[in-house]
Amino acid sequence: MDGNIENNKQWYVIHTYSGYENKVKANLEKRVDSMNMGDKIFRILVPMEDEVEIKDGKKKIIKRKVFPGYVLVEMIMTDDSWYVVRNTSGVTGFVGSGTKPIPLHESEVRLILKQMGVEEPRTKTMYRVGQNIRVISGPFENFVGIIEENHPEKGKLKVLVSMFGRETPVELEYTQIEDA
Repeated sequence: MDGNIENNKQWYVIHTYSGYENKVKANLEKRVDSMNMGDKIFRILVPMEDEVEIKDGKKKIIKRKVFPGYVLVEMIMTDDSWYVVRNTSGVTGFVGSGTKPIPLHESEVRLILKQMGVEEPRTKTMYRVGQNIRVISGPFENFVGIIEENHPEKGKLKVLVSMFGRETPVELEYTQIEDA
Protein backbone atom coordinates (compact mmCIF):
# COMPACT_ATOMS: atom_id res chain seq x y z
CA MET A 1 0.00 0.00 0.00
CA ASP A 2 1.40 3.36 -0.95
CA GLY A 3 -0.95 5.56 1.04
CA ASN A 4 -2.16 7.61 -1.94
CA ILE A 5 -5.81 8.48 -1.65
CA GLU A 6 -7.64 7.67 -4.85
CA ASN A 7 -10.01 10.51 -5.64
CA ASN A 8 -12.96 8.25 -6.39
CA LYS A 9 -14.70 5.39 -4.70
CA GLN A 10 -14.54 1.98 -6.31
CA TRP A 11 -15.91 -1.50 -5.64
CA TYR A 12 -13.58 -4.14 -4.24
CA VAL A 13 -14.17 -7.80 -3.53
CA ILE A 14 -13.27 -9.32 -0.18
CA HIS A 15 -12.97 -13.01 0.49
CA THR A 16 -14.68 -14.38 3.60
CA TYR A 17 -15.07 -17.68 5.36
CA SER A 18 -17.79 -19.58 3.52
CA GLY A 19 -21.19 -19.04 5.13
CA TYR A 20 -20.01 -15.90 6.95
CA GLU A 21 -20.87 -13.37 4.20
CA ASN A 22 -23.82 -11.77 6.04
CA LYS A 23 -21.95 -11.80 9.35
CA VAL A 24 -18.96 -10.09 7.69
CA LYS A 25 -21.31 -7.47 6.19
CA ALA A 26 -22.83 -6.79 9.65
CA ASN A 27 -19.41 -6.73 11.38
CA LEU A 28 -17.95 -4.39 8.78
CA GLU A 29 -20.94 -2.03 8.96
CA LYS A 30 -20.47 -1.85 12.77
CA ARG A 31 -16.73 -1.16 12.38
CA VAL A 32 -17.34 1.55 9.77
CA ASP A 33 -19.72 3.18 12.25
CA SER A 34 -17.57 2.84 15.35
CA MET A 35 -14.35 3.88 13.58
CA ASN A 36 -15.93 6.82 11.71
CA MET A 37 -15.02 5.44 8.29
CA GLY A 38 -18.30 6.43 6.60
CA ASP A 39 -16.40 8.90 4.42
CA LYS A 40 -14.18 6.11 3.00
CA ILE A 41 -16.29 2.94 3.17
CA PHE A 42 -19.76 3.29 1.67
CA ARG A 43 -21.84 0.27 0.65
CA ILE A 44 -21.29 -3.37 1.58
CA LEU A 45 -23.16 -5.98 -0.44
CA VAL A 46 -23.59 -9.73 -0.41
CA PRO A 47 -24.75 -10.36 -4.00
CA MET A 48 -27.99 -12.40 -3.87
CA GLU A 49 -30.50 -13.53 -6.45
CA ASP A 50 -33.95 -15.06 -6.26
CA GLU A 51 -34.14 -18.76 -7.01
CA VAL A 52 -37.33 -20.78 -7.33
CA GLU A 53 -37.31 -23.94 -5.24
CA ILE A 54 -40.05 -26.54 -5.61
CA LYS A 55 -40.64 -28.53 -2.45
CA ASP A 56 -43.63 -30.83 -1.88
CA GLY A 57 -45.15 -29.50 -5.10
CA LYS A 58 -45.03 -25.89 -3.85
CA LYS A 59 -43.03 -23.08 -5.40
CA LYS A 60 -40.94 -21.12 -2.96
CA ILE A 61 -38.62 -18.24 -3.79
CA ILE A 62 -35.37 -18.32 -1.88
CA LYS A 63 -32.41 -15.95 -1.88
CA ARG A 64 -29.21 -17.54 -3.11
CA LYS A 65 -25.70 -16.09 -2.81
CA VAL A 66 -24.37 -15.36 -6.27
CA PHE A 67 -20.72 -15.50 -5.13
CA PRO A 68 -20.46 -17.68 -2.01
CA GLY A 69 -17.47 -16.64 0.09
CA TYR A 70 -17.31 -13.11 -1.32
CA VAL A 71 -18.60 -9.68 -0.29
CA LEU A 72 -18.48 -6.44 -2.32
CA VAL A 73 -17.33 -3.22 -0.68
CA GLU A 74 -17.64 0.25 -2.20
CA MET A 75 -14.80 2.29 -0.76
CA ILE A 76 -11.97 4.73 -1.28
CA MET A 77 -8.81 2.66 -0.87
CA THR A 78 -6.44 4.15 1.70
CA ASP A 79 -4.17 2.50 4.28
CA ASP A 80 -6.82 3.19 6.95
CA SER A 81 -9.82 1.88 4.99
CA TRP A 82 -7.82 -1.19 3.86
CA TYR A 83 -6.90 -1.91 7.50
CA VAL A 84 -10.51 -1.58 8.73
CA VAL A 85 -11.84 -3.98 6.08
CA ARG A 86 -8.92 -6.41 6.19
CA ASN A 87 -9.08 -6.76 9.97
CA THR A 88 -12.83 -7.32 10.18
CA SER A 89 -13.73 -10.65 11.74
CA GLY A 90 -14.40 -13.26 9.05
CA VAL A 91 -12.49 -11.45 6.27
CA THR A 92 -9.65 -13.53 4.83
CA GLY A 93 -8.43 -10.89 2.40
CA PHE A 94 -9.04 -8.72 -0.64
CA VAL A 95 -9.22 -10.16 -4.13
CA GLY A 96 -6.28 -8.89 -6.15
CA SER A 97 -2.74 -9.64 -7.21
CA GLY A 98 -0.31 -10.10 -4.36
CA THR A 99 -1.08 -7.56 -1.66
CA LYS A 100 -2.70 -5.00 -3.97
CA PRO A 101 -6.52 -5.14 -4.09
CA ILE A 102 -7.86 -4.73 -7.62
CA PRO A 103 -11.15 -2.83 -8.04
CA LEU A 104 -13.98 -4.23 -10.11
CA HIS A 105 -14.60 -2.65 -13.50
CA GLU A 106 -17.58 -0.29 -13.52
CA SER A 107 -19.44 -2.46 -16.07
CA GLU A 108 -19.02 -5.54 -13.82
CA VAL A 109 -20.48 -3.64 -10.87
CA ARG A 110 -23.44 -2.37 -12.93
CA LEU A 111 -24.18 -5.94 -14.08
CA ILE A 112 -24.05 -7.37 -10.53
CA LEU A 113 -26.23 -4.56 -9.12
CA LYS A 114 -28.73 -4.98 -11.96
CA GLN A 115 -28.92 -8.76 -11.35
CA MET A 116 -29.59 -8.05 -7.67
CA GLY A 117 -32.26 -5.49 -8.50
CA VAL A 118 -30.24 -2.79 -6.75
CA GLU A 119 -30.51 0.33 -8.85
CA GLU A 120 -27.59 2.64 -9.07
CA PRO A 121 -28.50 6.16 -7.98
CA ARG A 122 -29.82 8.22 -10.89
CA THR A 123 -27.03 9.90 -12.79
CA LYS A 124 -26.69 13.51 -11.70
CA THR A 125 -25.25 14.56 -15.05
CA MET A 126 -27.96 15.96 -17.25
CA TYR A 127 -27.23 15.30 -20.87
CA ARG A 128 -28.48 17.77 -23.48
CA VAL A 129 -29.43 17.45 -27.14
CA GLY A 130 -26.42 18.16 -29.40
CA GLN A 131 -23.87 17.03 -26.79
CA ASN A 132 -21.07 14.66 -27.86
CA ILE A 133 -20.85 11.41 -25.87
CA ARG A 134 -18.80 8.20 -25.92
CA VAL A 135 -20.47 4.79 -25.61
CA ILE A 136 -18.81 2.77 -22.79
CA SER A 137 -20.74 -0.52 -22.94
CA GLY A 138 -22.91 -2.61 -25.22
CA PRO A 139 -22.59 -3.37 -28.92
CA PHE A 140 -21.63 0.24 -29.76
CA GLU A 141 -18.85 0.43 -27.13
CA ASN A 142 -16.11 2.98 -28.01
CA PHE A 143 -18.30 4.72 -30.61
CA VAL A 144 -18.74 8.49 -30.32
CA GLY A 145 -22.11 10.04 -31.00
CA ILE A 146 -24.31 13.12 -30.71
CA ILE A 147 -27.41 13.18 -28.51
CA GLU A 148 -30.55 13.60 -30.63
CA GLU A 149 -33.20 13.02 -27.91
CA ASN A 150 -33.04 12.89 -24.11
CA HIS A 151 -35.54 11.00 -21.92
CA PRO A 152 -34.37 11.58 -18.30
CA GLU A 153 -37.51 9.99 -16.82
CA LYS A 154 -36.42 6.69 -18.43
CA GLY A 155 -32.67 7.31 -18.12
CA LYS A 156 -32.39 6.83 -21.89
CA LEU A 157 -31.18 8.78 -24.90
CA LYS A 158 -31.39 8.56 -28.65
CA VAL A 159 -27.88 9.04 -29.98
CA LEU A 160 -26.68 9.46 -33.57
CA VAL A 161 -23.67 7.19 -33.92
CA SER A 162 -21.48 7.40 -37.03
CA MET A 163 -21.12 3.93 -38.57
CA PHE A 164 -19.67 3.27 -42.01
CA GLY A 165 -19.95 6.98 -42.82
CA ARG A 166 -23.64 7.18 -41.90
CA GLU A 167 -25.41 8.63 -38.88
CA THR A 168 -27.36 5.78 -37.23
CA PRO A 169 -29.87 6.46 -34.42
CA VAL A 170 -29.30 4.23 -31.38
CA GLU A 171 -31.22 4.09 -28.07
CA LEU A 172 -28.85 3.97 -25.09
CA GLU A 173 -29.16 4.10 -21.31
CA TYR A 174 -27.36 6.77 -19.28
CA THR A 175 -25.23 3.99 -17.77
CA GLN A 176 -23.88 3.12 -21.23
CA ILE A 177 -22.38 6.54 -21.98
CA GLU A 178 -19.93 9.16 -20.76
CA ASP A 179 -18.96 12.66 -21.88
CA ALA A 180 -16.74 12.54 -24.97
